[in-house]
Amino acid sequence: MMKNIKRFSALTLIAIFVLIFKACDDDSVLFNTSSSPTAAVLADLGFTDLTLDPVNTNNPAITLNWQAADYGLQTSTNYAVEFANDVDFTTPVVAANITGNTSVTLSVAEVNTAAGNAGLNPFEWKEVYIRVVSSLGTQASQKAMSNVIQVNVYPYFNYTFNDFYLVGDATAPGWNNNGNNPALFRDANDSNIYYYTGRFSGGGHFKVLSTKGLWHPQYGTDDGATVWNTTASNTSPEPERFPNAGASAVTEGYYTFKLDLATNTFTFDPFTVATSSPASLMLEGSSTASIAMTPLAFDGHIWYASGVKLTPGNVEFVTDGGARWGSSDAFSGVSTDGGGAIPIIVEDDYDIWFNDLTGRYILIPLNL
Repeated sequence: MMKNIKRFSALTLIAIFVLIFKACDDDSVLFNTSSSPTAAVLADLGFTDLTLDPVNTNNPAITLNWQAADYGLQTSTNYAVEFANDVDFTTPVVAANITGNTSVTLSVAEVNTAAGNAGLNPFEWKEVYIRVVSSLGTQASQKAMSNVIQVNVYPYFNYTFNDFYLVGDATAPGWNNNGNNPALFRDANDSNIYYYTGRFSGGGHFKVLSTKGLWHPQYGTDDGATVWNTTASNTSPEPERFPNAGASAVTEGYYTFKLDLATNTFTFDPFTVATSSPASLMLEGSSTASIAMTPLAFDGHIWYASGVKLTPGNVEFVTDGGARWGSSDAFSGVSTDGGGAIPIIVEDDYDIWFNDLTGRYILIPLNL
């Protein structure tokens, strides 16, 4: 009987210890005992206008200071710095998270990103509203909003994508690395993946260039499976070429070339042409006057327009038959007839490519 009592007592003590530990570990229980918090007080910046420099993006842009929020507890306080394009913070974005400190310095790039996420257009002056939201614990309980300050911001646009071009005797420009080389079409959801569906002439090979007019960096293969990136600074192509560098050349026909730069792999598969090209194709929309697209003589399914000035707005690809091809994806994507207008989010001169076999398009800014 005594043994059972002792065993019971030991188990009871362990259970009580676990409950106490769990209660102490649960910040929601602890923090619920605090009084109503006093919110942080955010200090003015001391200036009204902020131009963001697209060159020195790591330089400091603003330093925010605030008086600590008071929760009546001896514990570290979390702070979230929020940006919004309206004083009511209808759709706020978090620019930084800080714990225990009452100041933060944001770089040019961080402010530009937060301003863009808050809905500001590049190259336009616009008000940004800033506040600090305090909270406690990992569950961010008992949030309290500071006062709001305002600054006028002139954001830049950071074009983060890479663009690639075909070259080789199986393609339209031959081995001319600056001869209206067709662009690869970037996947709208995965910026590491690129496609090109079209004609490849028989008996040749091809490579991928990063910059028109330069041989390097260039991409090819020497085993028919793995992508090699060569960066040597010479003036001629390296031997590694698609579909492989050996005796196996392209057989005349249409193919889909898919390049995955995250895994350094590619595929090169036959493609059956099931539709004919439109007689004409126009680029139309609020971003430009009507622009006639030109088909490649090498492959009439690939259309282009070079150096087209586009302003913020939208565009569609319009055929002579009245089809209006578009999408909601900026810069690159897959358009469909009636798919909506393609958004143009920044003014620049663009090289524009469209594939009527797949609906893929890419708009490449030339100065960003």
